Amino acid sequence: MGILELFIIALGLSADAFAVSVCKGLSVERIGFKNILTVGLYFGGFQALMPLLGFWLGSSFEALVTSVDHWIAFVLLGIIGLNMIKESRECAEKLDGSFGVRAMVPMAVATSIDALAVGITFAFLRVNIVPAVCFIGLTTFVLSAAGLWLGNKFGCRYKAKAELTGGIVLILMGLKILLEHLGFLG
Repeated sequence: MGILELFIIALGLSADAFAVSVCKGLSVERIGFKNILTVGLYFGGFQALMPLLGFWLGSSFEALVTSVDHWIAFVLLGIIGLNMIKESRECAEKLDGSFGVRAMVPMAVATSIDALAVGITFAFLRVNIVPAVCFIGLTTFVLSAAGLWLGNKFGCRYKAKAELTGGIVLILMGLKILLEHLGFLG
């Protein structure tokens, strides 16, 4: 997997965290550097941790699924992408204005569950996991920090578009993996 593909996946995975960060920015009157850092670390940290966990799980069961790994990658990325597209059509829930552990951990976990499945896919594709999770975590850190600031300044206008775009990107990546394995793409 090349750097461009990894970047596209990182953007797709970051879309949920970006969207929640935008809305989180709406929920507070003022944000400071500490708030931006908190959001970036929670979302970026969990987006890095989950694919690492998924990679470990996928590697543990690799021998059982090697002959169908491309189908698993296609299905997992497709399901994640479709779910993100579905979420882009739903009304946003009101978020708590707190930046404490009790407010941030559930949001960070909820926005990074899809990264767990991507980590499983990475195991099947034999991706070099440490640079990949660092890249995904850093991308999510930057986008969620920017999302908090944008939400606080401009509002929740881009939430649905970010989730829709992220879902489409993940579906296309899954399709690309399948088509490459089947020999349709070089």
